[in-house]
Amino acid sequence: MTASQARRKCFISYHHEDEREVHQFIQKFDHVRDIFIARGIGAGMPGDVLNSNNRDYIMRRVRELYLRDSTVTIVMIGKCTWARRYVDWEIASTLRDDVRNKRSGVFGIVLPSAANSPKAPVRLEDNLASGYAQWYHYPTSTMQLSRMIETAYSARDLIKPKNDRLLFSYNRECRA
Repeated sequence: MTASQARRKCFISYHHEDEREVHQFIQKFDHVRDIFIARGIGAGMPGDVLNSNNRDYIMRRVRELYLRDSTVTIVMIGKCTWARRYVDWEIASTLRDDVRNKRSGVFGIVLPSAANSPKAPVRLEDNLASGYAQWYHYPTSTMQLSRMIETAYSARDLIKPKNDRLLFSYNRECRA
């Protein structure tokens, strides 16, 4: 990390079935403490799981509790991440720009368990062609992860994201 770079607060979006791999990722890279500060929802991360089916409430609470002070969202791509409504909602909240919360950068990292057949969530995929979003294979170094985060951070002010897709009302079926 150079002197001009700051640690970014990164929201970690993932499917609960991948929690073990996500926790390993955070342990591997977050302990360095000069790359990012992890934020997220789940049993292995700080915060409460939001137990609701109300989309507006979930998006508002995710934004207020987790995304409001984050600058980048990292979508951890497992075999069924693309099918999860909460991941879709988290990405949609990430891309929103309003008076209270500036939009965040976003990118995906393919987890090792999905390396042979990765599939991006559609809202992330919508933003790949424009360059607003990227997706990568699992980083092999802290420098590589730092570049990923900085690329996403920079794109949030340079490129307008695509976020016009309807929100998932339910989880999609995934046969992993």
